[in-house]
Amino acid sequence: MAEPSPSGSGDAPRPSAPAPDGMLRIRGGVGGLSFQFEELLAGAAALDGAVSQLYALEAEADSVRRSLFGYQPDAYRSGSNAIIAVGEAGRDIGRVRAELENIAAQVRASHREYEFTEARNALLLRMGLSGPEYGSAEGAFQLPGLRDQVEQRVALVPHGLALLLGVPLPLAEALKASGAVAGGPGDLRRTIRELTAMPGLGFLKPRPVSVIRSESGTAEVDLSAAGLLRQAEAVGRTSGDIEVIQTDVGDSRAWVVVLPGTQLDGLPAGTNPFDTAGIAEALGYDSRETGLAIRQALRDAGAAAGEQVAAVGYSQGGIHAMNLSSDEAFLAEFDLKFVLTAGSPVGGITPGPGISSLHLEHQHDWVPGSDGTPNPDTRDRVTVTLTNDLVLPPGQDFGLGPGHRLENYVEGAEAISGSRDPSLQASAAALAAVVGSGGTASVTRFSLRREASPAGPATATGPEPRVRHPDASRGARRLRG
Repeated sequence: MAEPSPSGSGDAPRPSAPAPDGMLRIRGGVGGLSFQFEELLAGAAALDGAVSQLYALEAEADSVRRSLFGYQPDAYRSGSNAIIAVGEAGRDIGRVRAELENIAAQVRASHREYEFTEARNALLLRMGLSGPEYGSAEGAFQLPGLRDQVEQRVALVPHGLALLLGVPLPLAEALKASGAVAGGPGDLRRTIRELTAMPGLGFLKPRPVSVIRSESGTAEVDLSAAGLLRQAEAVGRTSGDIEVIQTDVGDSRAWVVVLPGTQLDGLPAGTNPFDTAGIAEALGYDSRETGLAIRQALRDAGAAAGEQVAAVGYSQGGIHAMNLSSDEAFLAEFDLKFVLTAGSPVGGITPGPGISSLHLEHQHDWVPGSDGTPNPDTRDRVTVTLTNDLVLPPGQDFGLGPGHRLENYVEGAEAISGSRDPSLQASAAALAAVVGSGGTASVTRFSLRREASPAGPATATGPEPRVRHPDASRGARRLRG
């Protein structure tokens, strides 16, 4: 990406890619290319307005010049000088108008050029190619990280579904061969719905989710992005739990909903809303039942209609959190202002207007790419890809891979807090404007349960979730977000 033109150089303004920021690769927000493109078009539109005004002034100057012709015989010398002066002023206005028209044309040409270049670069990246224009030091073509490879190869849906939903790989392959399972990012939602209609896969269908109990108290809460992800880690230690935090911002209240990642043990099979069937509900059914339970939990915690809410989720929890941003019923009741996700495939979810979001992904975490759709680059939506090296601590379960560990995302969120990138600073300010900076807050822990399947907890083809004692090691659970 070319460097931006310096102020006062006379060249048309050019958008510029964000500068490298340590292990953070940042896309979207006020420093993102799309917003800079919007600014280019807005600048061109402003120049058009100035050109229109100058056209009017030019015409008015010519009208004044012509009106002076009738007075020229009365005082020929002074009259002639006046006519000449007004005429020169009109020509000066015309020269400025023509220059502004030329600048506006250059701005639009820059927009078209960079829009084409970005589309070309995106196509090459989706083909698995990168070069010096993408920051390669050697200039040789390279393969992208694991996350991008999964996104690019989402046509291999059976493998992804086998990993995400617990569908046995032979069955997923057979469904793919029969044409029942479609490939491609636009088909994932339909594919999941078709899968849940297949014999033996009824355990993936959404069923009602209820709030069965709650426990309230006060605690010191860190409401930064890193602090909220640590809160999600704590919530995830108990199967089926979510958390609602009440915080005071000035004279008003705000609420934070904290959602865990996928949980495969600790409850009778099929009753935990955050098991593999929860992934199917989130990706295929817009969190229909879980979203209703979240709304009920907010009401039970004391949230009133119209109050501001922020939603935080890790992995599966991030999909549920982001689905709230497009849930018309939820948005009609509560004023959702911010969504924070980590390791979540949410590229296909379009939030309502005025909702800011921050998405953390790791280049070696395949889960965020499993929907086959990159997160859009918009003013209110910032995606941070972490590029640091990964090491799996000894003795910990591999789970979904070291890139998906929540500790990695907490570390990334801490790096974000010290970044001077304009997109990240604006995102942090948007989060703080909703929830404040932290301190003593009212915290309510809710336990959610899904209605048991009529066919019983075990299915012919679905996996038998492993039951683990509630005091099992945290490490094995964290890797299963």
